[in-house]
Amino acid sequence: MHPSIENYLSTLSAERKDAMHQLRDTIQNNLPKGFVETFQYGMISYVVPHTIYPNGYHCKPTDPLPFISIASQKNAITFYHMGMYAVPELLDWFVAAYPNHVATKLDMGKSCVRFKKPELIPFELIAELVKKMKPKDWIKVYESQLKR
Repeated sequence: MHPSIENYLSTLSAERKDAMHQLRDTIQNNLPKGFVETFQYGMISYVVPHTIYPNGYHCKPTDPLPFISIASQKNAITFYHMGMYAVPELLDWFVAAYPNHVATKLDMGKSCVRFKKPELIPFELIAELVKKMKPKDWIKVYESQLKR
C-alpha cells in the first residue's frame, strides 16, 4: 500500500513539514495545467498522467511519466526536476539564477537539488522553474531523449 501524501507529510519534523508544505504549494500554484500530483517512488511527485501520455514511463509503463518530485531525506529536502536533467539550457538558467536567490553554494546532483537548510529554499526561483515546461513540452523532450 502506498502511503498518502498527507500521511507522508505528517511523519516529518515541524521544520521539514513547514518547508515541504511551502514547496508543495509553490509547485501546485505554478505548475502548468495537465500535470497531476501523486505519490510515486516514495516521494510527492508531479507526473504526466496516462490520460495525456498513455505510454507511461519507459522503465515501468504502468507508472505515469515522472516530471518533478520532492522528498524529505536524511540530510536534506530534495527537489527533483527531470526537465533540468534533460534540457541543458534549463539547467544553465537555473544554475545562473540560483545565486541571485540564495547566498550559499548550490548543492546539486544530476536531476536533484538538495536543500540542507529548509529556510534557504528559493521558493520564487522554484516557482519560475516549474512554470517553464508544459506536459506537451516535457513529453517532446522525454521522447527525444529515449530515441538517443
